[in-house]
Amino acid sequence: MAEEYDLVILGGGTGGYVAAIRASQLGLKTALVEKSKLGGTCLHKGCIPSKALLRSAEVFKTAKNSEDFGVSAGSVTLNFAKVQKRKQDIIDTLYSGVQGLMKKNKIDVYEGLGRILGPSIFSPMPGTVSVEMNDGTDNPMLLPKNVIVATGSHPRPLQDLPFDGDMVLSSDDALALESLPESIIIVGGGVIGIEWASMLTDFGVKVTVLEYANRILPTEDIEISKEMERLLKKRGANIVTGAKVLAETVEKRDHSISIQAETNNGQTVYKAEKLLVSIGRQANVNGIGLENTDIEVEKGNIVVNEFYQTKESHIYAIGDVIGGLQLAHVASHEGITAVNHLAGGEADPIDYTMVPKCIYSSPEAASVGLTEQEATEQGYEVKTGKFSFRAIGKALVYGESDGFVKIVADKQTDDLLGVHMIGPHVTDMISEAGLARVLDAAAWEVSHTIHPHPTLSEAIGEAALAADGKAIHS
Repeated sequence: MAEEYDLVILGGGTGGYVAAIRASQLGLKTALVEKSKLGGTCLHKGCIPSKALLRSAEVFKTAKNSEDFGVSAGSVTLNFAKVQKRKQDIIDTLYSGVQGLMKKNKIDVYEGLGRILGPSIFSPMPGTVSVEMNDGTDNPMLLPKNVIVATGSHPRPLQDLPFDGDMVLSSDDALALESLPESIIIVGGGVIGIEWASMLTDFGVKVTVLEYANRILPTEDIEISKEMERLLKKRGANIVTGAKVLAETVEKRDHSISIQAETNNGQTVYKAEKLLVSIGRQANVNGIGLENTDIEVEKGNIVVNEFYQTKESHIYAIGDVIGGLQLAHVASHEGITAVNHLAGGEADPIDYTMVPKCIYSSPEAASVGLTEQEATEQGYEVKTGKFSFRAIGKALVYGESDGFVKIVADKQTDDLLGVHMIGPHVTDMISEAGLARVLDAAAWEVSHTIHPHPTLSEAIGEAALAADGKAIHS
């Protein structure tokens, strides 16, 4: 059969299904093709399940330290099977919600693998989508005016060391663990690696992180990286930076795996029950018919313009498949921008310096805008303000007073260039800084915003005051 649509979207992850909803709102007849489950990586193998596990780890740590709050809880034990069940229950609830949104917005969902065809009897232009249905029924042909490719990404393996799902794990594999190992080596100290390091440390696993760069979280502000490393080490994690992992040295035994890493101090052998590789993600560009088009792929990512058009102007691409900031909220906004553009409406290009970034470790970290180093490299004369959570009453009440808020501002204009946080609940606080950036606020305007007491957000106001040497409580 052949069905005509205004828009067909390949991939039902966060970017894809949000784009579909926006298209439906604009009156476009829309179809979405998803080979697995609606919600994609974020819902099933990324954002949601990992944060559910992190929350359980946080509760476990708090329960073990309940005496600090005057609460005697007795012996605290971890039931990892129940932890995993809770995670799955959350996923199932949200999955049902996404399915409901598709029905509510009258979006046709095809469960199968979609491939873009070249010019054919169906269309003189590339873009017809053939769907290999999961249930084995005849492959439908979808004839769209426009296509959005939102096929996402998958974990990147170490060269010459493929994932085996047993000892060499991807983040997908780690989320499916039925029991916790006693020890683990994590290759990669970026966001995913540090979230896993924090979670597993709180669960009582002996963690070693091997990071190739000279610091963990190398894309974050240097002071944030240093503070995160200090606090993870304080909790017992072994952090090794400047470490070149030698994949060819891996040795697997019945209940352990070892690998060597090279640093300035020579080669060292690291041994654990499991090895988790978290060195980034690869775009899903294979097997979707790009070779039947003039779409360009560079360094494994689809090339697009500011409105997410590919070289085939009626075919767009968004989310992880185009590289850049591989974040669910970024994919959503890229999808909305692409749909607005193809529908002929107002579409403003995204300023990626306005995007809040979050790390859900313990402590949390969050940022928006330029780091101090980036601002300096771009020629700004900067001034900074920093304020510790140790002087914030609500942080002491929570029993989480490590960390700080740091503001980077233009010394000449006072414009806010970046805000960086590490500490309790900062992933919830960063939106204030994001709004300040969108409104082009100055540091003094943030400092004049009245922050209620006692709240953690007071640290933002104090950091803004500190940029001019006027912090009240330091």
